[in-house]
Amino acid sequence: MKEVIQDKLGRPIRDLRISVTDRCNFRCDYCMPKEIFGDDYTFLPKNELLTFEELTRISKIYAQLGVKKIRITGGEPLLRRNLYKLVEQLNLIDDIEDIGLTTNGLLLKKHGKNLYQAGLRRINVSLDAIEDNVFQEINNRNIKASTILEQIDYAVSIGFEVKVNVVIQKGVNDNQIIPMIDYFKNKNIEVRFIEFMDVGNDNGWNFNKVVTKEEMLNMIEQHFEISPVAPKYYGEVAKYFRHKDSDAQFGLITSVSESFCSTCTRARLSSDGKFYGCLFASSEGFDVKALIRNGATDDDLKAQFKRLWSIRNDQYSDKRTMQTIENNRKKKINMNYIGG
Repeated sequence: MKEVIQDKLGRPIRDLRISVTDRCNFRCDYCMPKEIFGDDYTFLPKNELLTFEELTRISKIYAQLGVKKIRITGGEPLLRRNLYKLVEQLNLIDDIEDIGLTTNGLLLKKHGKNLYQAGLRRINVSLDAIEDNVFQEINNRNIKASTILEQIDYAVSIGFEVKVNVVIQKGVNDNQIIPMIDYFKNKNIEVRFIEFMDVGNDNGWNFNKVVTKEEMLNMIEQHFEISPVAPKYYGEVAKYFRHKDSDAQFGLITSVSESFCSTCTRARLSSDGKFYGCLFASSEGFDVKALIRNGATDDDLKAQFKRLWSIRNDQYSDKRTMQTIENNRKKKINMNYIGG
C-alpha cells in the first residue's frame, strides 16, 4: 500500500535518481576533469555496484512511499552492461509512471534500440556546445558535437522523446546559447541551459563562472521573441519559455541564482549504493547496499527509507552564498557518483 511521506520541510518524495556507474567516456572539466580522473584512475569494481535486482527491489519500495518517476544516471549509464535489462525490470513496478535516462549520447546508436524495446521513452542528452571545436575542448576526448547530434537524430527516429541539457560556463560556452536554441528550435527539441553548479569537489567552481538566468534571458531576447510557460508540475526545476512564432520551447535551470530547494522531491542513490537527499550532499551518504547485503527485509528497508526522508532538511542552494562557501567547505559527493 502506498504511503504519503514528507521531509522536515514538508516536501513529498516523488523522484528517485539512480546512478548505475561512476565511469564515463568523457572528461568534462566541470564533472570529471582529466587531471584527476586520468587513465589510471580506479573506478568502482563490479561487485561494489548494486545489481539490477537490488536496484529494482529498492525502486519497488520507494514506489510504495510515493515515488512516481525514476531517472537512470551515471557517470555515463550506457557504459553499464545490459542496461536495458534494468529498464525492463523497472517498467514492471506498479505506480512508476515515468522512467528517464540522462546520457552524453555517444552510445545511443549502439544501445538505443534495446532500451526502447525495454520500455524507455525519454532521454536527456548532455551536450555543452554545438560547435565541434568548443565541444571537443569541453569533453577532453576529441568527440565532435556533430557526432552527438547524429546520435540524437537516431534516438528521435526510433521514437524517443529527447531533451538536451547544457551546462553553461562564462567564457567557455556561453557563446553557444543562441546557436543551440536556433538549431533545436527547428527540430522541436527542448534544450535546457543549466547554471554552472558547485557539485562535488573537483570542478573549480566559483561564482564568476556562472551565467545567471537573467544574463541568459537578456542574451536570448536580443535574438528571439519569447514568452514564459507555466510550470507543468510541482517540483519542476526548469523555467520554460516558448517561441512566439512556433510551439518550440527551451528551459533555464536556475540552480544558483533562483534555487528550487523548497519544491525538491528527489531521493538519490549513488553508484556505490548510498542514499543522498541532495545533489550537493556531503560525502557521507546512508549505505543502502550494506543494509541489503546484510540481510535486511523489505520491511527493514522501507522503515529506513521512511526515516531517511523524514529527517531530510537539505536546502543547500537556498543557503548558498559566497561567504558560506568560503566558511563551510564540506567535502561533497562527486557528480560521477551521484548523477546530475
